[in-house]
Amino acid sequence: MKNIKNKVILITGASSGIGRQLALDLAKEGARLILVARTEETLLRLKEQIESEGGYPPAVWPMDVGDGERVDQLLPQLLKEMPPIDILINNAGFGKFDNFVDADMKEIETMFDVNVIGLMRFCANVLPGMVEAKKGLVINVASQAGKIATPKSAAYSATKHAVLGFSNSLRLEMKPYGINVMTVNPGPIKTNFFEVADSSGNYTKNVEKMMLTPEKVSGEILSAIEKGKREVNLPGWMNAGAKIYHAAPGLIEKVGGRFFNQK
Repeated sequence: MKNIKNKVILITGASSGIGRQLALDLAKEGARLILVARTEETLLRLKEQIESEGGYPPAVWPMDVGDGERVDQLLPQLLKEMPPIDILINNAGFGKFDNFVDADMKEIETMFDVNVIGLMRFCANVLPGMVEAKKGLVINVASQAGKIATPKSAAYSATKHAVLGFSNSLRLEMKPYGINVMTVNPGPIKTNFFEVADSSGNYTKNVEKMMLTPEKVSGEILSAIEKGKREVNLPGWMNAGAKIYHAAPGLIEKVGGRFFNQK
């Protein structure tokens, strides 16, 4: 892909799920990767796999995106040691499905620290270099949950609504500098996300047949990079539902109650 080869790409949440698959796929296209995740051992195994498959040796930055003090301390220094970032992929995130009245507020704070504030911190540190270069791409992984909120996902949906609102505003701000901001809004994906989000296993069991694969999502993101798109929405039928929901929310909540209560 002409838009990928030799590009410097930073991926957060790179050790598993979409982030890991993106790292493998982008490495095959000749990208020069910077991989960020909490667990150094997992990142090193991914680095070894990328090298064994002929990719450029990626930089590995063990870092908890939600630890603001640590990120503010490490990230500016690490970025000084690297070439300018061409593409930033903010993929790190997690969710927990609970009725709000039963939710742990500390867990909700952590969710916002990772899903929203951490994402903003990485943008704040990377964007000045893109502005100076007058080019770049920011990819923020949101969710269909940011477009249609459902029961037991009040806090998680709120974080993804925030990501979409931030991204839509940032896109307009960055347009004069030649920088695109893309959002990725997937439905359920077969990853370890649900080990935390769905401890009962009920939601996973109910929606397993309609789950996306990391390979599918990664492939769609690479295609969107090539085409310069503003959004990736998967699956198509769920995104169509989101559009109808915004046109007639009361109707969709009434007829879609059974589907919404899969958790």
